[in-house]
Amino acid sequence: MRDELVRAITADGLVKAVAITGRDLVERARQIHTLLPVATAALGRSLLGASMLGDMLKEDGASLTLQIKGGGPLGTVLAVSDNQGNVRGYVQNPHVELMEIEPGKLDVGRAVGTTGTLTVIKDLNMKEPYVGTIGLFSGEIADDLAMYFVESEQIPTACALGVLVGTDQSVTSAGGYLIQLLPGAGEDIISKIEAGVRRVGSVSRALEGGLDAKGLLEAVLADFELEILETHPVEYRCYCNRDRVTRALISMGREELESLIQEQGQAELTCQFCDRVYPFTKEELEALLAKM
Repeated sequence: MRDELVRAITADGLVKAVAITGRDLVERARQIHTLLPVATAALGRSLLGASMLGDMLKEDGASLTLQIKGGGPLGTVLAVSDNQGNVRGYVQNPHVELMEIEPGKLDVGRAVGTTGTLTVIKDLNMKEPYVGTIGLFSGEIADDLAMYFVESEQIPTACALGVLVGTDQSVTSAGGYLIQLLPGAGEDIISKIEAGVRRVGSVSRALEGGLDAKGLLEAVLADFELEILETHPVEYRCYCNRDRVTRALISMGREELESLIQEQGQAELTCQFCDRVYPFTKEELEALLAKM
């Protein structure tokens, strides 16, 4: 099953929805950051959620950052999406030991924590990005994203995210959906959506059973006539390059750069999203200093 994002609307124009399958992109994140299972689930859910939110941005070059600081042992969980739903991210403490609610069910909420905040940053290439922050609701991420839309944007939303980790710690399935009511939707619409959510149950198990992104939407919204608006692939994609890292070195300032040359004589900068290492020799650092 390929990683893809599917966007749809109901024929009556009262419900819009998006679903994603992302086993490969979550597995890529696991391999890059050597994640243990509970970190895989937390970062995976965050990447999937950020992808669906990022794809809502239509401005060229726009990006969305999802930052979760819950106070739990995982520390900060960060996911960044471009406006095509391609994502990258990291978790502050990737090697948190196994935490389970019951055998086989990871306790993501406790690992993330519930005493902190969820922040959504939308960079639309304007002077200032839009920043919205709410207190965490459950730490399970899907519930928190749904609550974010209710509290910050006043949009009734249902969200489900799932990452299934195998006994070898690899990702066996990953995906989710986001369903939102549009103006004019009444209680009967809400009841139908709630029934669909209950009927489908666990997203990761539904994907494991063979559903793809389109199938997820059709299953949850089985009581509606759906119109598929868009389907396209998504992936784990980092935009780092040597030029960007060089600019980061320059942004340290002359004093910091001089100190780096004197104390270490070289530098190795590692991208927090893909773990690629960029080495700089003493001569290269001195050349940068001369240009400042």
